[in-house]
Amino acid sequence: MRIWKNACMDQLRALRVFAQVIAEGSFAGAARVLDLAPAVVTRTVSDLEDHLGVRLLNRTTRKLALTEVGEDYLERAKRILAELDDADAGAVNKATRGTLRLLCPPAFASHQLVPHLPVFRQRFPGIQLELLAAGPVGVADENFDVSILSIGQQPLQGDFVVRPLAASTFVLCASPAYVNRCGQPQQPEDLLQHDGLLPDVAAVRRELTLFREAWGAAGATRRILKVSLRPPVLSTAQLEVLYAAALNGMGVAGLPTFMVADTLRDGRMVRVLPDWHGGALQLYAAMPTRKHVPARTRAFIDFLVETFGGNQEDPWLASTAP
Repeated sequence: MRIWKNACMDQLRALRVFAQVIAEGSFAGAARVLDLAPAVVTRTVSDLEDHLGVRLLNRTTRKLALTEVGEDYLERAKRILAELDDADAGAVNKATRGTLRLLCPPAFASHQLVPHLPVFRQRFPGIQLELLAAGPVGVADENFDVSILSIGQQPLQGDFVVRPLAASTFVLCASPAYVNRCGQPQQPEDLLQHDGLLPDVAAVRRELTLFREAWGAAGATRRILKVSLRPPVLSTAQLEVLYAAALNGMGVAGLPTFMVADTLRDGRMVRVLPDWHGGALQLYAAMPTRKHVPARTRAFIDFLVETFGGNQEDPWLASTAP
C-alpha cells in the first residue's frame, strides 16, 4: 500500500477528483471542471488506486467504466464528500454571525445600500448590521468593520484595505414641472438664467465645471467647460436636500447617478443638458488592515462587489440617458 504525505487531505482531494472523473465521463472533462492539467487528474486517480491496492476504473480508448469495487467506492465517496460539504457550509454559516458595523454616506445608504440589504440578510441571517450614515465619508474609520467611501478625484488616504465598488457621475436634472415652467436649457450658458440648487462649494465659487465626450475618427475627446452661475436659490452640503428640492420643482441640481437613476427612469425628473455632465464620485469599500478578517466582513465586502460591479465604471449612467 502506498503511503501518502499529508494523507488525509491528499485522499480527500483524490476522492473529489475521482468523483468528478465519473461525473464528466473522462479525465479531460474532469480536468476542465477542476482547472487542473489532465496529467494531474490521471495521476491522482492512479495514486488513489495504488493507495487502495485495487482497480477502480477500467480504461478503454472510448470510455471509462467503473469496476465493481469502483462502483461501491464511488457511492461511499459521494456520501463522504456530501457530509464534508455540509460540514463546511455549517462552519461558514456559523462564522458569518455577529454584528457588523458599517459607515456609509447617507445618500448612498438610502438610495443604494439599504434597498439591497434584504438580499444580504436572506443569505446571511446570522449577521446583524449597525449602520451609521451621518454625513460624507472620505476616509475609512477604524471603529467600523466596513466604511463605504465616496470621494472625488483626491487620492485615497489611510492604511486600509480598499476594494473599488463603482463610480457615479453627476448629471444635471430637474422636475418636469420646473422644466415646463422655466424651459429646458439648450446650451450650458443658459444655466445662468435658471434657478440653481448647488452644493456649498459650487455656491461659493458660483461656477460649474461640465464635461462632454465626443467620439470621432480619432477616438474619444472630452470638452471641459466652466459655466458661470447666478446666486443659487438653495445651497447645502447635503445631497439629500438638493435631491428633494429638485424633485419638488425648485430648480436645476447636479446629482450623482446612483441617486437619480430611478427618478429619471420613471419620469419624476428629467435630464437637463443631457450631453453634458459633471465630475464623478468614486465609491470604495474599506476595512481596517487586519491579519485575520472576520468571515462576516469578507461576506459583506464580497456582496458589495457583486452588487455594484467592483470596478470604477458607472453602472447607473446608461439608465439616465433620455
